[in-house]
Amino acid sequence: MAHFYAMLKHPEGASVTKREMVQPISAKGQKLDVIKLYPDPESVCCASCLRKTSCKIVRTKTKMMNILLEKWKAEDAQSMFEQLIEDGHVPSLITYTTLLAAFTILKRFEFIHPTISQVEKNGMKPDSVFFNAVINAFAESGNMDEAMKAFLRMKDNGYRPSTSTYNTLIKGFGIAGRPEESMKLLEQMCINGMIKPNLRSYNVLIRAWCNKGNIGQAWNVVHKMMTSGLEPDTVTYNTLLTAYVQNGETKFAEDIMLEMQKNKVQPNERTSCIIASGYCKEGKLRDAIRFIYKMKELKVRPNLVVFNSLIKGFLDITDREGVDEVLRLMEEFGVKPDVITCSTIMNAWSAAGFMDKCQEIFDHMVKSGIKPDAHAYSILAKGYTRAREPEKAEELLNHMITMGLRPNVVMFTTVINGWCTTGKVECANKIFEAMCKHGVSPNLKTFETLIWGYGEAKQPWKAEEMLQMMEEFGIQPEESTFILIAEAWEAAGVAKDVGRVLVSARNRLMTDKRINSEEIPVASSENVNQKQLANSCYSDMLLSTNGVIVDSKGSIPGTTKSRLVLRDASESPWNIAAKPINASQVCRFGSRPPIICQKQSHGKPGLYSHLALSCTLVFLN
Repeated sequence: MAHFYAMLKHPEGASVTKREMVQPISAKGQKLDVIKLYPDPESVCCASCLRKTSCKIVRTKTKMMNILLEKWKAEDAQSMFEQLIEDGHVPSLITYTTLLAAFTILKRFEFIHPTISQVEKNGMKPDSVFFNAVINAFAESGNMDEAMKAFLRMKDNGYRPSTSTYNTLIKGFGIAGRPEESMKLLEQMCINGMIKPNLRSYNVLIRAWCNKGNIGQAWNVVHKMMTSGLEPDTVTYNTLLTAYVQNGETKFAEDIMLEMQKNKVQPNERTSCIIASGYCKEGKLRDAIRFIYKMKELKVRPNLVVFNSLIKGFLDITDREGVDEVLRLMEEFGVKPDVITCSTIMNAWSAAGFMDKCQEIFDHMVKSGIKPDAHAYSILAKGYTRAREPEKAEELLNHMITMGLRPNVVMFTTVINGWCTTGKVECANKIFEAMCKHGVSPNLKTFETLIWGYGEAKQPWKAEEMLQMMEEFGIQPEESTFILIAEAWEAAGVAKDVGRVLVSARNRLMTDKRINSEEIPVASSENVNQKQLANSCYSDMLLSTNGVIVDSKGSIPGTTKSRLVLRDASESPWNIAAKPINASQVCRFGSRPPIICQKQSHGKPGLYSHLALSCTLVFLN
């Protein structure tokens, strides 16, 4: 591992698969999984379940579900329940209680009511544990009206609420943004005297006020807690520290931490993460480093999240010494780098065009037992695309599939872009077909990349065919899409089709807007054409009566100015696809997509060359 740290500093030296379910459409148009909560009567094949006596298999499976929940494997617990149903067993009340807890962890609150209904339908009498699970489920969903109904029903059934029950309700009102209701419940507990608030009661209420942004009220609860004879603990202080950090007051949070120590409350890993991350968020990286040294004196170990934030922060400001210092501190604390650490540094090399260094980090990461994720593969593929080596990007795509990783739309589109960049649109089309074969749906960015590629290949008819394919995939073209198609025709020297596409685009876009708003006034074709020209990147040209583009003097220009959407290298592909384009965001056909500088595309030092020659790392743009 020490060698791996050295390599990061000096690269030259160095679950259970979810079963497929039927998905109906809800009233809100959302897809919801259908989960069978009870077996069909004819499918019950267990003798004990048929006699409605205790079934050993049901008991065993329920215990296993609880064990899975303790390990936060709620989806596996749900799958076990489904298997129990398929095997012809009838769940017990404890099984349903466990299932409800699993749904709560998974935030699948739409199954709360069906589960309750199934328990009632089976003639099972809910106990206090089940009621508490129901209250917790509604509280986590923020539906406090239903939570309070369950609370009252619990009391009507003769079950006495516990401190834990009240704590759940206090938490729920906090989630719902109603801490004043949480305060009333705490006061009710104190007045009754039968149920006494504990430390968690106060901590949950403090968090509720902090989440509301009212730190003053949170401190009032702290004083109330101390008056009751309870002392603040690490959770209390960490909640307050988080609130101050979110307000941009990290220095004040650190001062409170010193007060925390005076009260003999030891800061923990969470404490260090809150304050160090706060300094990183504020851009005060040296303060974050100073604080980490202070944590070292207190023998508190910062976690990996802090170190990853620091590495990215120092890369952002091109501080080589800062990155090296963070890596040294990681080694001193015994904190091992993970895939995020490596991906962050890989991204720096990739953005600078030094793919040998990026590949070296990737290889050492694998050798060190760190499994690359889809993002790490995408970084490497994007780098090879920038370096005009799409065959290597495709090799990575195939390697991902071989390793059992599912490439996403970003990865496929990156490889498609690589082949289009080098003018091999037929190879790009093969990747597109493979993408569809693997069940990955293309997005607008994918189609616009292919359209641009066909334009580069002087095949405008194929670029325009993409519109039909987009319709088949349910993807709506944007103004930028039509501009790319028009540019494809222009590059092929067919000026009349440029005008046709632009007029068709404007009419189609206006029709779509009219359908959506039903308020757009009907305009004449002449006004539509003039508005199109005013708003499009062809505003310096006019349409003649036969649809041919002419200049302001009425003559057809020998070479019209072709444009392509200019996208910043720092933008994520999924953000790019959603952004509108304008006339200032274009470049000429005949050049590759301008995702990096031209020098980088040929493997030569570009913007970062002065850093790369003198620093151990190159940095993110």
